[in-house]
Amino acid sequence: MRTRTLSTATALAVLFSSAALVAVASGPAAADSDKRLDVRSAGDVLVDGEHRRVYVSDPKGGKIVVTDYAGTVKATLDGLPDVEGLVLSPDSDQVYAAVAGLNRIVSVETTSYSQTASHALGGAEKPRTLAWASGKLWFGHGPSGEGGIGSLDLSGNEPVVALGQEGEADFYGAPELGSDPDSGVLVAGEKETSSDALAVFDVSGAKPELRVRKSVEGSFFDDIAVSPDGTQIVTASGAPYYHPVYSTKDLSPLGRYDSGTYGAAVDIAPDGTVAAGTSSWYGPDVHIYRQGKWSKVREYEFPNTGQTSGADTLAEGGLAWAPDGSRLFAVSSNSEDVFSLRILTDPAKSLPTLTVEAPAKAPRAKPLTVKGKLTGSGLPAGTELTVTRKDVESRDGKALPPVKTKADGSYSFTDSPPAGGKVTYEVAYGGDATHAAVSASDTVEVSRTKTTLTLDKNGKVYGYGADVSFTAHLGKTYKNRTVEIWADPYGADKPNKLVKKGAVNSRGDLKATVDMKRDTKVTAVFSGDARSASAKATSTAYAKVKVSSSVSQHYKTGKIGSTKYHYFHKNTDPVLATTMTYYEGRKQRFELQVYGPDRKWHTTGSEYFKLNTAGKSTVRLEAPGESGIRARIRSSYVNGTSGDNVNSTTHGAWKYLNFTR
Repeated sequence: MRTRTLSTATALAVLFSSAALVAVASGPAAADSDKRLDVRSAGDVLVDGEHRRVYVSDPKGGKIVVTDYAGTVKATLDGLPDVEGLVLSPDSDQVYAAVAGLNRIVSVETTSYSQTASHALGGAEKPRTLAWASGKLWFGHGPSGEGGIGSLDLSGNEPVVALGQEGEADFYGAPELGSDPDSGVLVAGEKETSSDALAVFDVSGAKPELRVRKSVEGSFFDDIAVSPDGTQIVTASGAPYYHPVYSTKDLSPLGRYDSGTYGAAVDIAPDGTVAAGTSSWYGPDVHIYRQGKWSKVREYEFPNTGQTSGADTLAEGGLAWAPDGSRLFAVSSNSEDVFSLRILTDPAKSLPTLTVEAPAKAPRAKPLTVKGKLTGSGLPAGTELTVTRKDVESRDGKALPPVKTKADGSYSFTDSPPAGGKVTYEVAYGGDATHAAVSASDTVEVSRTKTTLTLDKNGKVYGYGADVSFTAHLGKTYKNRTVEIWADPYGADKPNKLVKKGAVNSRGDLKATVDMKRDTKVTAVFSGDARSASAKATSTAYAKVKVSSSVSQHYKTGKIGSTKYHYFHKNTDPVLATTMTYYEGRKQRFELQVYGPDRKWHTTGSEYFKLNTAGKSTVRLEAPGESGIRARIRSSYVNGTSGDNVNSTTHGAWKYLNFTR
């Protein structure tokens, strides 16, 4: 143990020179739910409606992740380097994947997720995009400078691969494909260069027929979708800042969906509803339109889950409808390259705006008025809204009579809340065939009778480890007679802890015992009831530390008067060993006093010495070298200056020294 030294001679010199030493905001909707995807990239998204599964290809990770409609992973298909395009067979039995790293198209069974085939492509390299049309699987393939279109016919006993299906429509790299499986329309656009040409093929016959090839608005096509009736094409590319629409007959422009920024994806539901996706850090990411209607039905904005100011963005080609149109799946990524599958429910339905406005305060059992407004295109007067009241006696909610909107969408109702405290009125519209459900709420603070709650022992000081009984007293209340007593010891390492919870006795008292090892803030809490307000009472009590000291190196002990002294030869150094309740960084205050000619004790010096982790500190006092000197020493904990403030100031006992020859 390290021993510290304090000079008595210095302290004697000091003696003769000096004796002194604390409502609902409107705007773009967010995704209804989302799940993180364990992928490094996103190549394509596919929905299997029959089995309610979502497939996401990961080119960088060389795998396909399969989830259910809630985003829960059901399978991971590995060993697929640079896998990108995905397509589902018409009977939903097989998923086909373009695996550029293998120069093959791989098929996977949709119930077992086992690989059923791996198709060589007759020398075609790097297949990337897939489309199904007229009973054949069409693929865009080719490294840079060697792009083309091929087909894979699986209808016979053996697969048949045909290359060079692009005819006169040449492509630098593997083209982006879109199709209508029933009408035989296949559309291709350059994906790797700034070429703004689209090509439309009729693939319903024995050989593809190039219907039209034409320059259009846009380049570097990220996605292409063909309407279910085979008449329209919608493209997504970095420019222009909208999703243009073209005729499949002659690529004449039919209109545009004003999505507002860089196009990233597009998909069309079986009923023709268009989901236009954009790559936008600071605005909506998904925009919903009815086919041929240029005003938005609904839009979604992704949250910011990364470390930069811009929010998450949509992956290229990262949109896919469920076949029944009930959901739209979107893959997004943040600034840390973390990908998420976002599930958008009832996206084809417009989202009305609903407001609820209740008074901030109201008296209990007296009438109050709640009003608001339901706004949305096509909502008629008399639209019914449900009303629910939640309070301390009806936490799950009590249904109130429904209310109907007026011609302008406004509504109002009156209610006399029987319970006080926080009362919430929730108003909900259930939705219809074209409008999504929506709800909103507002809260009223309803008056309650003031409650009296007291707690004793405030300001009291106790010895270390004393078991102290605190008494909380609760005055008159309506029903609730339960009180909680919490103890929060000083120091960040000790949490606020529930000591006791229970009903008060017939006198209104509840007692709890606290082990006082630190200064402690004790709090009594009454949560209130339907007519009595909540209440809180605090009491801060203080605890000393445990301190003891022993003297060594003396040759005898004896009394001078009634005081016990330790006798030392004038050249022997006394040693004071102190044990004190430990706390990290704590120091003891070592104090020396000398008995003066005026027969009074004078403080001649003090110093702080750190405790070791066992709470011990040893100090050696340098001998004075003179006889006839009487001194006394002690160790103390001083709140604030001993390194912490978790206990109350505590002084150890004086130890008396007498220096002789």
